Amino acid sequence: MEQSNQTESASDIALKDSGNGNSARKDIISTILLFGGALVTAILLNVFVFQSYEVDGQSMQPTLQNRDRLIIYKLGKTMSNIERKTFMPERGDIIVFHKPNGTSDQLIKRVIGLPGDHVIVKNEKITVYNSANPEGFNPDDAPYGGDLPPTAGNVDVRVGEGEVFVCGDNRIPGASLDSRSLLGNVPTKLIVGKLTLRYMPFGNYKVF
Repeated sequence: MEQSNQTESASDIALKDSGNGNSARKDIISTILLFGGALVTAILLNVFVFQSYEVDGQSMQPTLQNRDRLIIYKLGKTMSNIERKTFMPERGDIIVFHKPNGTSDQLIKRVIGLPGDHVIVKNEKITVYNSANPEGFNPDDAPYGGDLPPTAGNVDVRVGEGEVFVCGDNRIPGASLDSRSLLGNVPTKLIVGKLTLRYMPFGNYKVF
């Protein structure tokens, strides 16, 4: 009788141990799934919605400084790709795009000219002519333009369908590789996204 009780007690202990082991395994699996799901979500957000960049160089001064940290919003371009439409930024947007030379290099510039525009750079300023403005206008007559240096260059170009004319905000000679130079007009299919936030340095936090 005493031996039977001991056997029953050992059996109970074995059952309890087995239950605790299953619970531990479930906790481990849940934790793995949680972290795995978070990682996949982060990757998807980075690829399709927004991405962090660090400015390298002075081509966008005074608006952006070397080593500024930025958030580039990509969802608009992603949705255009899904819907098989041409993504078109607005004039004045600051965009990130792949260099047209086929490398993995990316540049950040401001959109100056849109499809159908006739862009002339002359006498240290930009003039854009189009059907809505046959007399021409200076796109830098905008809030961002107050601190820009005179625009160097001598350009007379028309912007075709699916293209944009871009400039760095640093307009002094040789400061920016953009549509005033060998870069030419940028195909919109090369656009990654547009600048939405500067989050570092903290003292220069700004929403664009």
